[in-house]
Amino acid sequence: MVNEPVTLADIEAAAERIRGAVLRTPCPPSVALSEITGCEIFCKLDYLQRTGSFKERGARNALLLLSPEQRTRGVIAASAGNHASALSFHGKLLNIPVTVVMPRFAPLMKVRTCERMGARVVSHGDDIGAACEHAMELVRGEQLTYINGFDDPAIIAGQGTMGLEILEQVPQCDAVIVPIGGAGLIAGVSLAMKSLRPSVRVIGVQAEHASSFSASIRAGKPVRVDLQPTLADGLAVPRVGDNAFAIARLRVDLVVSVNEHQIALALLRLVELEKAVVEGAGATPLAACLTGLVPELRGKKVVLPLCGGNIDTNMLGRVIERGLAADGRLCRFTARISDRPGGLARFAALLAEEGASVRNIEHDRAFAGDDLMQVVVHCVIETRDHEHVNRVQERLRREGFHVPVTPDEGVSVSRR
Repeated sequence: MVNEPVTLADIEAAAERIRGAVLRTPCPPSVALSEITGCEIFCKLDYLQRTGSFKERGARNALLLLSPEQRTRGVIAASAGNHASALSFHGKLLNIPVTVVMPRFAPLMKVRTCERMGARVVSHGDDIGAACEHAMELVRGEQLTYINGFDDPAIIAGQGTMGLEILEQVPQCDAVIVPIGGAGLIAGVSLAMKSLRPSVRVIGVQAEHASSFSASIRAGKPVRVDLQPTLADGLAVPRVGDNAFAIARLRVDLVVSVNEHQIALALLRLVELEKAVVEGAGATPLAACLTGLVPELRGKKVVLPLCGGNIDTNMLGRVIERGLAADGRLCRFTARISDRPGGLARFAALLAEEGASVRNIEHDRAFAGDDLMQVVVHCVIETRDHEHVNRVQERLRREGFHVPVTPDEGVSVSRR
């Protein structure tokens, strides 16, 4: 039998170790989400942690396992967000010096948060890879202890405490849908849950723009993938961890991928129905349910870890608007109308008759073609849903306006 880097005993010990310092977050049922997904949904509210993320579980556990000498010298990590905040917070509580190396693009809010909690913040490189390389240089130069945010065994064991809590809070759960970035969370949760209740289905969800786990499954080992920008920036890890992959690959039953529109729609649903503001990574489990990627879970008890709530305030409004567009409640189109008196009034009247509200309208005369008596208008309208959008578009077409058909968003799924 192959010895794995983390055992159930490690997770159980971590649960005792962090008890009282890391919140045991609630896992209530959601009537609203159950109605729209067809599953019996329970939400594990880890965005309620003091730093807004599940990362506190692993950070606290890893810091408590340091030797006295390591505590004195301090720790270091490369992170642009939640891992850095979690280490900074618990390092301050435990009087352990913390250095975090952040890429230069890291949000100023997160930089200031770490500094406010007493961490030394080093800005270096254009991406997390460059930040990690510089962190390793500081490890050698200053004899600091490096704590990997998703692959350190102590981190994985700490994240696994979420799985223990879920089994206690929803003892009859049939499945849990876990976000995958570096795979530390799903490694810990799957190990805990499969060890105690093998029948529970563990489903991983990744962003299409950051699909390193499924690529690694196909290759049979961790491989690097090219990343694209994603709303689920917490999942934007180009290569899953070796330890995390070794644990998770044996226990994850299914991996699905969600696209940017689906993530935005899930964020919108959580704000509207659960009054929960979460980051993109935390919304991916709901996105998987909303888009029909797990039809076998209909009628089953399903736990969704809402694992983080640190979405940039300036980004939230844009994400909500994307969600409204994905939901068919915002529609943008271009039409050619008469530039004679009454032309715009007739166009607007048709929209009003169909119950659509004009959010924005712009005239474009310079590029309207050869007919000087016509003008191109760019419109954004508020509608009720996709069916309403179709009715508005059909009415405009019947009245002689050209309105292009909006393409459907696709979904993808990879099954083992």
